[in-house]
Amino acid sequence: MHHTRKAAVTAAALLAVAATVTAGCERGSSSTASDAGSPESAEPGCPTVLADAKRVVKKAEDVNAPWEGPTTGPAAVPDKTIVYIAQTLTNPGVAGVAQGVQEAAEVIGWDVRTINGQGTPAGIRDAFDEALALKPSGIVIGGFDPKSTARQVEQAKAAGIPLIGWHAVAAPGPSKNPELFSNITTSVQDVAKISADWIIARSQGRAGVVLFTDASIPFAKRKSDLIKKELATCSDVRLLSYEDIPIPQANSRTIKVVSSLLTRFGSKWTHSAAINDLYFDHAAAALRADGRDGAGAPYNIGAGDGDPSAFERINGRQFQAATVPEPLSEQGWQIIDEFNRAFAGKPASGYVAPVHISTAANSGGALSWDAEGYRQAYRGIWNK
Repeated sequence: MHHTRKAAVTAAALLAVAATVTAGCERGSSSTASDAGSPESAEPGCPTVLADAKRVVKKAEDVNAPWEGPTTGPAAVPDKTIVYIAQTLTNPGVAGVAQGVQEAAEVIGWDVRTINGQGTPAGIRDAFDEALALKPSGIVIGGFDPKSTARQVEQAKAAGIPLIGWHAVAAPGPSKNPELFSNITTSVQDVAKISADWIIARSQGRAGVVLFTDASIPFAKRKSDLIKKELATCSDVRLLSYEDIPIPQANSRTIKVVSSLLTRFGSKWTHSAAINDLYFDHAAAALRADGRDGAGAPYNIGAGDGDPSAFERINGRQFQAATVPEPLSEQGWQIIDEFNRAFAGKPASGYVAPVHISTAANSGGALSWDAEGYRQAYRGIWNK
């Protein structure tokens, strides 16, 4: 059970991936539904969709689901060194995975060095150059686009150094362009769908929704488009507004935008989704100033990494009800296992962690989410 899970030690506010905007909506703008507000009908207009949403949400909220990851693979290959290039260690997602990689490497008997890219293109390139100079057995691309370091990626390939990404490209698994032995991430389609389904289920198929996004990042744009698409499957769910706020400006703009939304929609605004939990950190101030109850509407879900501050808001019932977290430590262990497969001349495992929804009811007070059983499974595979 997760009531005794140790809370993860993490860094500051998450500056992660982001989202999208409807066609014709420019950066910094919002698009508004012509029929704002949730319907007054006694029954939802999407009973079949609602039933399915309730079913998948119940499964995603299960904290005792059995381990679905690999249970077989090559035993530990000895004497390897890994360099983890972090996009920035102030990103709790990147930092949480780095911590998992370090922990797993100690178990398997490898050395790991983490290099901080400081969150800038130049810093990341310098970090990659430093990593290559160390001549490691493998390199982790932690949370940045490998195309931004194309020269270094080619140098690694020429040196025979396998690369494994975390949130490096849009899809999980092996990648040919750029060439990655594997990319570790949950499925963006699954994250988007479950976030929208949570709103459908939580609202009984009747909701007025605001979607917060950053249209400047293509990966995130796709996530928002998918959330919007799934919400549209229920006819009594209205998308009130699609707010495009670039993540670097979230601190300065979200409070003003939320105050405006409260004036425009009032009680018609019942739920929100955001491509990153960060938006709700800033939205909370405006909602509190408006006299809203932290445990009341709008009920907010983050389709993001599930950073510790999000868990704190959720556990404290302070203007965020749910998040779809990445299993950060577990993914760090998977990265080490994938490297071990590469070193043993075996293919990638192909495992993609299923989506999970964390709420105050199932988090057990923890500040992170990881499935049960992964440590034992990987130890068994490695004979460690």
